Amino acid sequence: MSQESANNAGKSGTDKQVILQKIYVRDISLEVPNAPEIFTLEWSPKLDVQINTAVQDLSAEVHHVVLTVTLNARLGERTAYLAEVQQGGVFKLAGFDDDEERRAVLGAYCPSVLFPFARESAADLIQRGGFPAFLLQPVNFDALYQQHLQQTRAQSQPAGGAEKAAGEIKH
Repeated sequence: MSQESANNAGKSGTDKQVILQKIYVRDISLEVPNAPEIFTLEWSPKLDVQINTAVQDLSAEVHHVVLTVTLNARLGERTAYLAEVQQGGVFKLAGFDDDEERRAVLGAYCPSVLFPFARESAADLIQRGGFPAFLLQPVNFDALYQQHLQQTRAQSQPAGGAEKAAGEIKH
């Protein structure tokens, strides 16, 4: 289907489409604060993986989604590395009249599209930093989004006291 046909189909309101317009690395960094000494230690790190998403509306139908993956490897009290990848994507959503459904697409589907790119960038970055290969395991963004919704609802209740929603995964 051509871009024009996709746009026209979305305008009819009958077809729901997510059109990927751009994927790019927004920011990437690797810190190795204890180099070179860290390379002399036995490699058995404790890994902390955090995953967060942010959505910005560029127009009524076009949205910017950023998936941030932060990896912190520690050997005892020393940081081996701190790697962060911000993978951005521009998505056009056509035919989504329901706000809740649109938020679900932006909060779960779009990050799942960006994830393989962020995983590859993180793995390459860590290996180029002189560390053993790291393969970030798949993430269920639908479950993370549902967890975020539940935590947000719990926070909005007056007798709440629930913790802030987090997309954090510990390994």
